[in-house]
Amino acid sequence: MEQWVSVMSEFGFPVVVTLYLLHRIEAKLDSLNQSINNLPNQLKG
Repeated sequence: MEQWVSVMSEFGFPVVVTLYLLHRIEAKLDSLNQSINNLPNQLKG
């Protein structure tokens, strides 16, 4: 049990930061993907 507490105290913060950043990047990638998909329509008109 003490090993798990040690592992969580060592790696808990980096894991939380990584998950937070991945969540933020995902929203930006979705927006970028939508913009790229709409680009041909904007170039036609």
